[in-house]
Amino acid sequence: MDSIAPLIAASMNAGTLLALAALGLLINERAGIVNLGAEGLMLVAAVAGFATAVHTGSDTLAFMAGMAAGALLSALFGLLVIWLNTNQYAAGLALSLFGAGFSAFVGLRYTQEKLSPRSSYELPWLTDLPFVGPAFFKHHPLVYGAIALTALLAWFLYRSRAGLVLRAVGESPESAHALGYPVRKIRLAAVVAGGALCGLAGAYVSVIYTPLWVEGMIAGKGWIALALTTFATWRPARILLGAYLFGFVTMLQFHLQGQGVQIPSQFLSMLPYLATIVVLVLISSKAAFIRANMPASLGKPFFPGS
Repeated sequence: MDSIAPLIAASMNAGTLLALAALGLLINERAGIVNLGAEGLMLVAAVAGFATAVHTGSDTLAFMAGMAAGALLSALFGLLVIWLNTNQYAAGLALSLFGAGFSAFVGLRYTQEKLSPRSSYELPWLTDLPFVGPAFFKHHPLVYGAIALTALLAWFLYRSRAGLVLRAVGESPESAHALGYPVRKIRLAAVVAGGALCGLAGAYVSVIYTPLWVEGMIAGKGWIALALTTFATWRPARILLGAYLFGFVTMLQFHLQGQGVQIPSQFLSMLPYLATIVVLVLISSKAAFIRANMPASLGKPFFPGS
């Protein structure tokens, strides 16, 4: 049991960054926009957050810088695909490639930089509980923030009028437009909000998860977050659970190595990506189920008056 508690704690930590990014992408897709640029967004936000932390020493400012970087790039993406009706998939891939190259260029200055030791976080009374304390109550506040955000987003989508409008824009933009709702503005707001969450996830990686900057440090997590939205059938609570599952698979490799399990390290390193492929294959085998849950206008351009 003593070895299981650190594994659970590490899985929650790893799952948090996936959950934040996937929740952002969920907001995009609920509005009918597919953003394949999450990897690039997270990379740019990671270097923006790390640079801010180096120069200011403030994690809060670092998170804000990451969110601003993600929101700014997402706004550019939104203008291209919502107002200029460029192909969403091509624009997203271009954003991902741009983010990888731009972050590598800007990050050259910070590859040797180190952040000061991070503060430890504990919840009074609860951290002393056997097993439960070290497993669940010694996390960065953003870990609990991701759980609260999941609940808030679920309430917003299914219990608020604004959430109903957002879902209507994703399901039938023509009908929403006929009712007088500004479809393009709503979609742009959703894209910017989703980009800000992807940016927060990127900053979390470089400032808290692995407090350093290395080129390409997101290492495919943006793509895993994108797969999570389909895996969770566009439901916030399922995204959180799926993120913890993928976090567990990611950290299992280190746990097994620490236990002396004789498995090639290359195989262990590919476990998270292998799990992603397996999950997508299983989900894709139920095409009717996917169509019943996905937003009807996902990935389709909107032409006012059509």
